[in-house]
Amino acid sequence: MPKNVHIIGAGISGLSAAVQLSNAGLPVHVYEATQQAGGRCRSFFDSATNLTIDNGNHLVLSGNQYVRNYARAIGTESGLVGPTSAKFPFVDISTVQRWQVDLGGGRLPTWVFDKARRVPDTRLWDYLKLAPILWAGADELVGNTIPCNGTLYRRLVRPLLLAALNCDPPEGSAGLAGAIVRETLLAGGEACRPLVARDGLSAVLVEPAVKLLERRGPTVRLSHKLRKLAKSGEIISELDFGDDKIAVGPDDAVILAVPPRAAATLLPGLKTPTEFRAVVNAHFRFDPPAGADPILGVVGGLVEWLFAYPQRFSVTISNGDRLLDIPREELVRAIWRDVCEAGGISGELPPWQIVCERRATFEATPEQNALRPGPVTGCKNLFLAGDWTATGLPATIEGSVRSGNRAADLALSDKHSIGKSTRFCTLPNTQEVSE
Repeated sequence: MPKNVHIIGAGISGLSAAVQLSNAGLPVHVYEATQQAGGRCRSFFDSATNLTIDNGNHLVLSGNQYVRNYARAIGTESGLVGPTSAKFPFVDISTVQRWQVDLGGGRLPTWVFDKARRVPDTRLWDYLKLAPILWAGADELVGNTIPCNGTLYRRLVRPLLLAALNCDPPEGSAGLAGAIVRETLLAGGEACRPLVARDGLSAVLVEPAVKLLERRGPTVRLSHKLRKLAKSGEIISELDFGDDKIAVGPDDAVILAVPPRAAATLLPGLKTPTEFRAVVNAHFRFDPPAGADPILGVVGGLVEWLFAYPQRFSVTISNGDRLLDIPREELVRAIWRDVCEAGGISGELPPWQIVCERRATFEATPEQNALRPGPVTGCKNLFLAGDWTATGLPATIEGSVRSGNRAADLALSDKHSIGKSTRFCTLPNTQEVSE
């Protein structure tokens, strides 16, 4: 068991690793390059809407046990709220048709046998055609595995896989898509109840973790960007933050929970995903009407998911690279038109904000998935974490927490071995690598 663990990066993967290690009684030191913990899962006060908003509408499902366990560990599981059953309302704004998919509350997908609960105008046979994706390999394409057309695909499968993979589903990895289907649609309604951070991502998933860590030891150091790594033999021996150099003892461990580009720069030879996709989120200061669906799936338009919060409508659009060059005023008006049609409201454009995460996720294609490294590196005391590592899932909060927990488990283990990894990162002895 290590004497100290140094965690580079205070995103969800880094924080989940830190909490697990702290709970095991280890001294944990967390360093974050930016001025705010949370990474791509954060909240901030927006002066345009005069509201605290999230950078993105990250959806958690009741079956995401790693996320829920993490929230429980920091005392905020009650802050993940949602409907009591797994019911998903949808609207097609091109036809004005509305429907609801009712997955029930059990552990089996019995809803597919009930015409009243499944997608309108679909048959049981349509669902059986999805079976090949359950055992598809990560190197196979969704488009070569299941039908990517028809009513079921347009009204349920495409919205689900587009949100999960953040790329056009036919070009996505069938193995990653299959993992999502197994953990959601196939697991029944008990695993599919949607949950959102009631008081914001930072308040529910970030700030309580930081406070817990600070109560137990050194504070999480913000604006502390790792510049260089030094290696002695088969271990990392020093962390260089520029003005601050920290020695790493032979019995210490280091977890690198940074974005893939930073990891590849710090660790020459490390293979990481190189292609990324954007997610566009829009927030409108507007009081949703009474009875508005908390989460509404939207097809037939620009908007894909519409979230109703107190004083605010929020929108998520995945695979958003096509929207990045559109003037913001033009884009927000197009989005607001969809919001009005989907939400059954009218009115002039209210105060708004658009948040574009240009590198929101790695491109979930077979080629990019093959570049995801495991947690073990060529240094015995260095481990990787992040939703871009080989978690078996696309880039999700659940994958982030799983990766952090896995890195923490390895740091706690007395059986470190570089032979466990199929992708080594090489760092010459005494050589310092600038980020």
